[in-house]
Amino acid sequence: MIESSLILADLGGKVAEVSERFGIQWSLLIAQAINFLIVLYVLYRFALKPVLATLDKRQAEIKAGLDYAEEMKRKLADAEEKQKQMLKDASRQAKKSIEEARQAAKEYQEKQTRDANERAAALVKKAEESIEMERRKMLAEVREEISRLVVMTTSRVLGKELSEEERNRFLNAASEDLRKN
Repeated sequence: MIESSLILADLGGKVAEVSERFGIQWSLLIAQAINFLIVLYVLYRFALKPVLATLDKRQAEIKAGLDYAEEMKRKLADAEEKQKQMLKDASRQAKKSIEEARQAAKEYQEKQTRDANERAAALVKKAEESIEMERRKMLAEVREEISRLVVMTTSRVLGKELSEEERNRFLNAASEDLRKN
């Protein structure tokens, strides 16, 4: 302790010597320090504090604006991604619809072709049946005519009028001959 008081006394002496050499008046220095502290307090209280508050408020607004801009960028990117996905889905759906329409058209065409072939086959069959009926009818008429001609020729060759029974017998015989051939 003694040493510390000696150091303080020695320090005090040096301070007094320095203050005398530079012409420091302690009462004025303390008054100026108090005035400086008062001016500093007034400046802090009425100038610096509102300016700092305004700066903090502006920084908060700027941060909110930047956050909002980032959020909008994210939302825009999400919206663009959704739009791309919707376009892909719409394209995929359109391709699917086109493929379904092509398949339906192909099936319809095949059905129409089958129906047309069936109708054509039915018409051909009817035509063949009609032709066959006409051929049979014509053959029957030809046989009848040939039989009539045979009977007429026979009666002329024989030079006499044939009876109904003979005529029927010749007609039947001629008809049988024609059927076999």
